Amino acid sequence: MSSSVVNRVAIVGWEWIVILAILAVIMIWGPDKIPKLARALGQARKEFEKAQKEFTNPAAEPEPASTAEPKAASDDYLIQTAKSLGIETAGKTREQISKEILEKARTTQPPTPTQPQNTQQQ
Repeated sequence: MSSSVVNRVAIVGWEWIVILAILAVIMIWGPDKIPKLARALGQARKEFEKAQKEFTNPAAEPEPASTAEPKAASDDYLIQTAKSLGIETAGKTREQISKEILEKARTTQPPTPTQPQNTQQQ
């Protein structure tokens, strides 16, 4: 066998460090923890790349659909509340409707609490 074939197959230098690091990880955390560590590293990398992408191009990121649905539900509730208070909602923004609801709540007198009647006679 020639020396060039041996050099291509031989493990030297950094390969030993990588192999020893893998063995150390297996010995320290055990084989059952390795998938959890890999998953955590993958999630951390994903979050880092997402933050990096948002930092470099903040306007290009569309709003996720999961956050859009609760906003629509809250809009419906906001409009229903405004209509039940007699507030006109046509052509107004959410902020304007919210302010009018708050103003109406401040001007409306809260009902006076009633004392429970004692039905038992002593």
